[in-house]
Amino acid sequence: MNKTSSYCSHCGEPNKSSHFKNGNSYFCCEGCQAVYEILKGNNLSSYYDETHGLSPKDNFKEKFAFLSNTSISDKLIDFKDDDISIVTFTISKIHCSSCIWLLEQLYKINEYISSSQVNFLKKTIRIVFHHHKVNLREVVELLAKLGYEPTIRMQEIEKKTSKKDRSSAYKIGVAGFCFGNIMLFSLPNYFQMDRFIFNDFYHFFGYISLILSIPALFYSGSYYFKSAFTGLKAKFINIDVPIALGMIALFLRSTFELISETGEGYFDSLSGLVFFLLLGKYFQKVTYQSLSFERDYKSYFPLAASRIENGHEKSIPITDIKVNDIILIRNQEIIPVDCMLQKGRANIDNSFVTGESKTIHKTKGDTIYAGGKQVGESIEVKVIKTISQSYLTQLWNHSTFKKASSSIHTITDKISKYFTIIILTLSAISATYWWRESPGIAINVFTSVLIIACPCALALSAPFTLGNILRIFGKQKLYLKNAEVIEKMAGVKQLVFDKTGTITQTNNEDIHFIGDPLNIEEKKQLAAVVRHSSHPLSKAIYQWLAINTSIKTHQFEEKTGQGISAVVNEKKLKIGSKKFVGIEDKIHEKESQVWVRIDTRIRGYFSLKNKYRAGLKKLMNQLKPYALFLLSGDNNSEANTLMKWFSKDNLLFEKSPKDKLNFIQDLQKKYPHPTMMIGDGLNDAGALKQANVGIAVSDDVNAFTPACDGILDAAQLTRLPYFLTLAKQSIIIIIISFIISFLYNTVGLYFAISGSLSPLIAAILMPLSSITVVVFVTLATYIASRTKV
Repeated sequence: MNKTSSYCSHCGEPNKSSHFKNGNSYFCCEGCQAVYEILKGNNLSSYYDETHGLSPKDNFKEKFAFLSNTSISDKLIDFKDDDISIVTFTISKIHCSSCIWLLEQLYKINEYISSSQVNFLKKTIRIVFHHHKVNLREVVELLAKLGYEPTIRMQEIEKKTSKKDRSSAYKIGVAGFCFGNIMLFSLPNYFQMDRFIFNDFYHFFGYISLILSIPALFYSGSYYFKSAFTGLKAKFINIDVPIALGMIALFLRSTFELISETGEGYFDSLSGLVFFLLLGKYFQKVTYQSLSFERDYKSYFPLAASRIENGHEKSIPITDIKVNDIILIRNQEIIPVDCMLQKGRANIDNSFVTGESKTIHKTKGDTIYAGGKQVGESIEVKVIKTISQSYLTQLWNHSTFKKASSSIHTITDKISKYFTIIILTLSAISATYWWRESPGIAINVFTSVLIIACPCALALSAPFTLGNILRIFGKQKLYLKNAEVIEKMAGVKQLVFDKTGTITQTNNEDIHFIGDPLNIEEKKQLAAVVRHSSHPLSKAIYQWLAINTSIKTHQFEEKTGQGISAVVNEKKLKIGSKKFVGIEDKIHEKESQVWVRIDTRIRGYFSLKNKYRAGLKKLMNQLKPYALFLLSGDNNSEANTLMKWFSKDNLLFEKSPKDKLNFIQDLQKKYPHPTMMIGDGLNDAGALKQANVGIAVSDDVNAFTPACDGILDAAQLTRLPYFLTLAKQSIIIIIISFIISFLYNTVGLYFAISGSLSPLIAAILMPLSSITVVVFVTLATYIASRTKV
């Protein structure tokens, strides 16, 4: 950037004063100088390598004083615990990658800001900060000083709502208006009317078309230029690169033909291209939003809560939770709503929200925010805000739970790289061939190839196909995080199942207690302990005991995959595996056993014979083409039963959560294909996160884990072969739609390379290819979804 006294060294605006100076740098105002010094002082001067800064013209000393009022600022906060606060702001001035870069470096400017994450499409920033060290007002003032003043309106203070982004609809409207009118003005060309008679109209209509194409290209089509530029800057050729090239070639060639009176141009094709591309993009956006669990509160979400009604627990969908309800939260369960602690000792792990694993102690009357996880004994909370499904989706997509990058990229991006190289090569070869005959024809051929080969239909294929599949999966109660999961599912060759709570039913076990008979007081003590656990076996024992008890427990501790312990009425209870209660023998067990120790005395064990889910035999027979594995924290008492479906070497018992994670890692090293893990999300969260595809099976428990890629209603587990087959078919549909698109491009390239491309041919082929692809993928996905597996 040219840093002279004539222009501001920060914002690049003309300098009207020379009073503001830092070394050899001059500024138009005190605000610009302040921002420059902040960036320079924090080694962020590289921001100026690619862009000018934004000028902060206002005085912020009193403008944001109202944020010092905690009753107001707390209403803007998304989340708050003893140390961390999280807030989300809309910043309309976010416009490029440099803005994103700077705003995500806030932690370097203020050490008490932990992180800041920008959502470019929504133009929002999510800031995590330590509220004891820096308050909300200071955070907002820092943003404003940098030139990125957030939008804070009264309605956002009264009720935190995000303003609906209508920019996509506006851009589609502008492109559609321009497209329709340009086609109307192009009718004389379409019908080849006598140009001599309509000569004045030809020029008049042509220049009107040129004027109309400018907003269609530079306003409606701006996203594709930004995306292509961002991709190239990152040394990556995405699908938007050839699209942007095609748009530029269309506009420049059309403008040249109009001004030089050598042709009519392709303004109709240009505006039509932008219009259909935006329609596809809008469909994709709407589809993904509808699959973010923001349909309505009556739609099924595979989470439930235990509501306390007249002293009894009742499992209800979280969408039925109402303000003032009392709900029970067990150990390791996620809190689905903002609530107030009523009973019990709350130790809240907010790592799902903040990324920090430190637990926060809460006392009666304290507010607990949704997304936290209770660690320890169960608690009773009073609901103060109903379920926010969009918040849970935000939690699900939090960067903390993003998987390590893999070799799988979107199928469109894979093809676009080679597609762009081939098109540019064809353009160059064709232009070279024609150059000997006529440089003018050579230029026309070069631009014609770029125009007709613009991959508009190619760009629509994957969004429409995968969007339809996501919608179909959602209706079948399989909710996937994003479309990339479908591509991974299509390549899966290894399936790893958890046992308890996944292929077994969680509420239908055959239970017997074997050992010294328990008296009523001991049963109450057992019930008081297992009530706190969310493990399927603990819940089964609690239901079998059928005792509602208010006995308090102390020193409650649950060791994942081993058992639970607590002190009740001054007696130390241990409930779990043999080893956990202190029995060292390794005698083969014929059933699942949960041992009970009271003080120093082993009282016996609960014998639980698992009942497998209905249709499991048919499911496993359908999955024979896959390599099947089973991981279980239980003993091998049911190995003989399970060997009907799994080979002996693929059955692994008494595996801890860490063992399960390590096993998935070993599989991934051994096999080149993606691995899918199917579990209940309790003892296998690490394995679900590690797997290429992690599916959490949800029954009627609050077992949601953000680490998974999908949530499946347990009743739909037997439909797993259907989902895997449909995922494979979706990739086939995309490939066929690509072939259709290439066929259209081949026809168009014939006319382009031969030098005979006319506006009429371009106007027909370009939208026709897009419409054909959209109709094909819509019908194909519908037919595929109706096919029985």
